[in-house]
Amino acid sequence: MVADSKRTFRGLHRARSASDQVLVSPTRASSRVPLTAAALVVVATITGCGATGAATAHNASVAATAGNTPASSHSARSEARPVNGIDAPAPELPRQLPGLGPDTRAKIPAQTRQVVVVTGQSKNSNRSQVVLYRRTPEGWQAGARWSAHNALKGWTDDHHLGDLRSPIGVFTLSDAGGLMPDPGSNLTYTHSTGFTVGGTGFDGESLAGAFDYVIAIDYNHKKGTSPLDWTRPLGADKGGGIWLHVDHGGPTHGCVSIAEQHVKELLRTLDPALHPVVVMGDADSLGR
Repeated sequence: MVADSKRTFRGLHRARSASDQVLVSPTRASSRVPLTAAALVVVATITGCGATGAATAHNASVAATAGNTPASSHSARSEARPVNGIDAPAPELPRQLPGLGPDTRAKIPAQTRQVVVVTGQSKNSNRSQVVLYRRTPEGWQAGARWSAHNALKGWTDDHHLGDLRSPIGVFTLSDAGGLMPDPGSNLTYTHSTGFTVGGTGFDGESLAGAFDYVIAIDYNHKKGTSPLDWTRPLGADKGGGIWLHVDHGGPTHGCVSIAEQHVKELLRTLDPALHPVVVMGDADSLGR
């Protein structure tokens, strides 16, 4: 929801103070890029779903690779259940992620064991559904299906600042943060008052609390930095600050928003060792 919009919402993003905390997981500490004061200082208009009107997000393309790696410890097989007194075989899990076509699947790294699939209702819809899949030896195991909002005008393959559309693609998930303390995130988590947001959304709903918990989507975002970092590898015109964040009850400027409990569940479940990615777009585009 950050940095992409033609509407102005007042959001306060200030430099980190002594009260701000950056919690770094042991596996990521060596690659963490320190935040500069400039990266956290901004009083700007909020235009999407992320941090501020000046924040934009990076289209981190994920190259497809080949081969298989061992399944994660999260893998689990459904137990057989008796049917009419006879043990029935466990249901077979899909070998391919449902709803994704060959072009989309080819962009998911071979080592990825966690995939957040965001499926929009249509190219111009701001409503979507989110499912977290885990790869097991038997195939992809789906979690619960969650309702979500995406950008006001839907989806695009060529996202630009202010177009009010969410970018379509496969993006890594590396960094997180929020106004509230770390709820137990496995991703590097930045706790900062820079995530303060106010004002109202497109439907007149309050934006307060929308950035209590966020996960940076690596679209035009420099991996290894706070979601508040303004580095834009593709340039400012390509937008940025595309996050998974707390739903405020209306469309976003470019982010994907889900209920607070589900954002916290993702924070506690996504594991950098399992190379998580988000696959997002309208159903027709994802089916390519």
